[in-house]
Amino acid sequence: MKLTLERAKELNRDNVTQEHLIIHSLNVCYAMGAMAKHFGADEEHWMAVGYLHDYDYEKYPDEHLKHTEQPLLEAGVDPEDVRAILSHGWEICTDVKPETDMEKSLYTVDELTGIIQACARMRPNGIADLELKSFMKKFKDKKFAAKCNREVIKKGCELLGMEVSEAARICIDGMRPHAAEIGLQGTQG
Repeated sequence: MKLTLERAKELNRDNVTQEHLIIHSLNVCYAMGAMAKHFGADEEHWMAVGYLHDYDYEKYPDEHLKHTEQPLLEAGVDPEDVRAILSHGWEICTDVKPETDMEKSLYTVDELTGIIQACARMRPNGIADLELKSFMKKFKDKKFAAKCNREVIKKGCELLGMEVSEAARICIDGMRPHAAEIGLQGTQG
């Protein structure tokens, strides 16, 4: 059965409780919806997979994705969706290579949304007027949002056949309408 956003939120409810992790899940969720739209795929389905991607991270940060597969399969999550979730840790904590557009997108936007969030938080209007040019300037500054792995983003974009700027534009556009929910509405207002 195809994963719905409602079911993904239900599954995450007891496992993802820290505010910053919930916001990260939402950032990835909305970015994945925008990527799905770009690829002509099912937006809610991709959003659900994006929302659920860090299912075990809070409880097992040092064993990320080692406690994901079995519980999600037992909860009735489709094996293809579980595989997509595992693939976002490719060469970091899993050997599951992203192969589908959904998997490649999740692998890419997980890190990409972190830099977008950091950029938007510095701006008086948050993400509302975040321009691609400003994002790319910060993306090139390795000291800015230093924990976000730019090599993963570049590799993901390569897998997708996209420039970083194109993927970033899609994600920013996907996150922008949800600025208040993800804490990116800025200080003006």
